[in-house]
Amino acid sequence: MGEIKTSFVNVAKRSPGVLYEPVQKNEKQRIAVLVMHSDEDYLLWPTGPELAKRGYTVLNANVMNKEGIIFSQIEKMQSVKAAVEYLRSLPQVEKIILMGHSGGGTLMSAYQAIAEKGPQIFQGPEKIYPYPSNEELLPADGIMLLDSNWGNAVMQLLSLDPAVEDENSGMLINEDLNLFNPINGFDKNGSTYTDEFIHHFQKSQSIRNIYILEYALSRLMKIKAGEGNYIDDEPLIIPGSAQGFFNNKLYAQDIRLMSRTQRPHLLLHPDGSRTEEIIHSLRQPENPNSFTNSFWEGARFLSVKTYLNSYAVRTADDYGFDDCHMWGVEWESTYNCPPGNVAHIDAPTLVMGMTAGWEFLASETIYDMAASKDKTIAFVEGATHKFTPAHHLEKFPGEFGDTMKTIHDYLDEWLSAGRF
Repeated sequence: MGEIKTSFVNVAKRSPGVLYEPVQKNEKQRIAVLVMHSDEDYLLWPTGPELAKRGYTVLNANVMNKEGIIFSQIEKMQSVKAAVEYLRSLPQVEKIILMGHSGGGTLMSAYQAIAEKGPQIFQGPEKIYPYPSNEELLPADGIMLLDSNWGNAVMQLLSLDPAVEDENSGMLINEDLNLFNPINGFDKNGSTYTDEFIHHFQKSQSIRNIYILEYALSRLMKIKAGEGNYIDDEPLIIPGSAQGFFNNKLYAQDIRLMSRTQRPHLLLHPDGSRTEEIIHSLRQPENPNSFTNSFWEGARFLSVKTYLNSYAVRTADDYGFDDCHMWGVEWESTYNCPPGNVAHIDAPTLVMGMTAGWEFLASETIYDMAASKDKTIAFVEGATHKFTPAHHLEKFPGEFGDTMKTIHDYLDEWLSAGRF
C-alpha cells in the first residue's frame, strides 16, 4: 500500500475536514469517498487513511457543531452538501461515494435520497415533520453504509425506557417493566426474559414512544400558533431515553434477540475465505446498569423541533423484534432511518455489517429495502462496530485476524469493480 498525505480542510462554517490522498498518482484517486457521521468527530476515522493507502481520495468531515447548540439533521445536511461540492471542485475527482458508519448511515442516506429524487419525497403527509427545504442537493455516485444502525430515530426508540411512570422524572419506575429487576429475568451476565415480558416491554415502549410524539406535535402546534413558551421552539427533556449503545435496551441484555439474519449472506473470514450463510451475532451481554434515574446519563435533552425532525418515528401497536427481524416501525414516517431512505436511492449501494457489533442486524433490513439495482451486502467475521477485531471474543489469539484490513480490502474491491 502506498504513502499518503493529509491536509486540513475548512469544508464550511463549523464543519472541518481532513483530506487523505495518495502521494503517488494512480487511476483510483479519481474516486473520492466522503466519510461523515451525524454527530461524532470522524476526522481521524480509519477509513480515511486506509482507503487513501489503497489509492483513493478520501475526505473525512464533521457536521456543523458548536457547544451548547443542538443542530437538526436538516442543518447537518448542509455540511454534507458543502463537502460534496468541495470534492467536486478537486480536479482529479470524477466520482464521489458517500460512506456512512453507524449514525452516519442516517445522514448520508437521507442526503442521497433527497439529492436523487428531490426534497418532495420527504414532504408528504406521512412524514412527522415534512422536510422544510426545497433546496436541490448535488448527488453522489454511490453510497456505502458500514454497520449502519436502524437510524437515529429508531435508536432513540430502542433506548426508550417504558418503565418510566412520570415524564418529568426518572425516579418513578414501574417494576413490572423494569428491565433490570431479576424477577423479570435480568442477570448481569446475560438475561433471559420470558416471551410475555418481552411482548409487554416492547408494546409499552411503543405506547410511550407515541405518547411523547403526540406531546411534541401538540407543542409544535402551540409554537406555530404563538402560544408556546418561546416564539421559535421549546426545550424537550425525555427521561430514560438517552441515545447510545450503553442505553440500548432489551436486546443488549438478552442476546437471543437480534442475534441472526433471516437469510444467508456473504461472510468474510479472517483467512480470506468467503461463505454464504446465516450470519450470527458474536456479541456478549451488555449494558447491565440502568441510567434512567440519571439526568446526565439517562435523559435526552432536545428541543421540540429537533426531536420531531431528527429523532422521532411512528410505531404501530404491534411493534417489536425477535431474534432475526423488527416489525411495526413506520420507516417512511421520517427521513431519519436508513431503511426508509434507501428505498429512494438508485445509486450503487454497499451495505456491510460487523458480527461483533451491536447494530449488525440493521444491515439486512437496509439491504432488503434498498431500491438500487446494484446493491451488495457482506458481513465481516469478528469485527466490532469500530472495525477492530473483537479480541475479547476470540477463542485463541488472532482468531479474527486483521478485520481493519478485511473491511477496507473489500471496500477497495467494490469500488474498483468497474461500476464507477
